[in-house]
Parts: sequence; C-alpha cells; structure tokens
Amino acid sequence: MQLATFFLHIEDYMLPCFNKKYFGVECPGCGIQRSVAFLLKGEFVGAFKMYPAIYTLILLFSFLLINNFYNIKHSNKIIISLAGLSVIMILTNYILKFI
Repeated sequence: MQLATFFLHIEDYMLPCFNKKYFGVECPGCGIQRSVAFLLKGEFVGAFKMYPAIYTLILLFSFLLINNFYNIKHSNKIIISLAGLSVIMILTNYILKFI
C-alpha cells in the first residue's frame, strides 16, 4: 500500500533542474523525471509527450542489462544504434523546445 501511495505522489520527490532554475534555459534532460512519473502511473502517451527519448533510453538500458547476462550476436552494433537513436531524439527534442 505504501508503494502505491509513493507512485501517486512521486512529483513531491522530484529534483529541480538547476540549469533552468539558475539560467532560465532548459537542459537536454528536462522532462525525463516527469516522463518516468507518467510511465509509473501508466500514462504512456503523456510520457512520450513529456520526453520523447524515454522509450529509446528504456530499450538501450534494457538491452545493456540483458547483454551483461547473455552473449548476443552483433551486440555492439545494436548498442551503438540504440545510443545513436537516443542521442538524436534527445537533441531533436532539445532543439524543438527553442523553436
């Protein structure tokens, strides 16, 4: 029961973005905490709208975790592809915030 209560009030435990607080400009990571909060609440579309790279990052970290336990053929190419896709999505989202 306490875990469910935590997920309902997870916004109370989020860290502020120091870049946005002190310089007034969002950083490339702004929105990832709120996106994870949306995922934990089951709001998958809201999570994507908040931070589009969340799903590629989940895929990347999941693959890295699985790759530690199992030998996967062409794992280096998959890791580079997922990392590249994540970086492209993060930078695209960051640029679109300024437009």
